[in-house]
Amino acid sequence: MRRLLLGVAALVFFSLACVGQTGSGDSAILQALLKEVQQIRGDIRSSTASAQRSQILVYRLEDEEAAVGRASQRLDTMRASLDKVQSERKMVELNIKQDEDFQNAEDTPAAQRKSVESTLAEFKTRLESLQIEEQAAQAHEIDAEQKLQSEEMRLAELRADLEGLDKSLENAYRVNRSAP
Repeated sequence: MRRLLLGVAALVFFSLACVGQTGSGDSAILQALLKEVQQIRGDIRSSTASAQRSQILVYRLEDEEAAVGRASQRLDTMRASLDKVQSERKMVELNIKQDEDFQNAEDTPAAQRKSVESTLAEFKTRLESLQIEEQAAQAHEIDAEQKLQSEEMRLAELRADLEGLDKSLENAYRVNRSAP
């Protein structure tokens, strides 16, 4: 009986020792798994944040490209307006020169000189008006050029931001890929 009690005691002792060892090993495994799950959660958060930032940058990039298109179109309109005013001014200047030449010609009758004189006054008034319009059109063109340059600079900055984000994501992918 003593042997039986000793055998049971030994069995209990060994089973407790085995349970203690298994519990310690399981605890280490659970700790490692917990650490890995936490790392995966962190990676998922980081990836989600990067994806959201990428989306925001793409939307901002699209908006800025549209703004550049509008600014470019406005500049084209201002240039066309300036060209039109300059062409009309050149035509009026040519008419003035022709009328002055006609008025100053020796063989021009006095009655026609009087008629040309009133037409000449109208052309000169129109020329003054066109010169004011031309200055305003030039100011609008300069403003449109500056606006376009500003929008293009913003677009370049956004593209650089997106490129930087792409490179950082690519580097993170390489690091994660090479990790065991």
